[in-house]
Amino acid sequence: MNIELTPLPFEPSALEPVISEQTVRLHHGGHQATYVNNLNKLLEGDTRSLVEVIDDGDGAIFNNAAQVWNHEFLWNSLTPKASNPSPVLAEVLAASFGSTEALVAGLIQAGTTQFGSGWAWLVNDGSSLQITTTGNAELPNISNCQPLLTIDLWEHAYYLDYQNRRPEYLEAILHNLINWQQAEDLLLPKPVKTTRN
Repeated sequence: MNIELTPLPFEPSALEPVISEQTVRLHHGGHQATYVNNLNKLLEGDTRSLVEVIDDGDGAIFNNAAQVWNHEFLWNSLTPKASNPSPVLAEVLAASFGSTEALVAGLIQAGTTQFGSGWAWLVNDGSSLQITTTGNAELPNISNCQPLLTIDLWEHAYYLDYQNRRPEYLEAILHNLINWQQAEDLLLPKPVKTTRN
């Protein structure tokens, strides 16, 4: 297996002023790159996919593989061109949480009260949308539910910009950088167009 460091979907400076370019470069080119390098050393000659490694792995293999997956998902959960959820997605979120604002408040609360390092998630478990958190490298069981967006709660994601003010970081992310379009695309896949001969 040879895992590569996936490029960012935006320029490192694109999330400023919410997240500084310095933080993005350290986060992606430092922390995430280290997980990629560690995993490649641990899995030399292994042909399983990243998801298979996560499902089968434990210890250092699981921790590095899960952190690679989590970070790749994180960067796609953020966008410098954030806007409100579409009316279709807003209706789905309102049915589950009362409103988009209530969902955002729930994610801020969940992320603030998560002890130590980890992740805050919006997931679709197949029957409903849920807010959940995971510790350290853990992620929702991606075999049984679909993550829709995530926020990194590790200090390296925010300490340079927000020091120990995790609630302020969460509010800034959720009000300015969430890629609602990704959540909608994962939750409500568009029908495949076919061409008739």
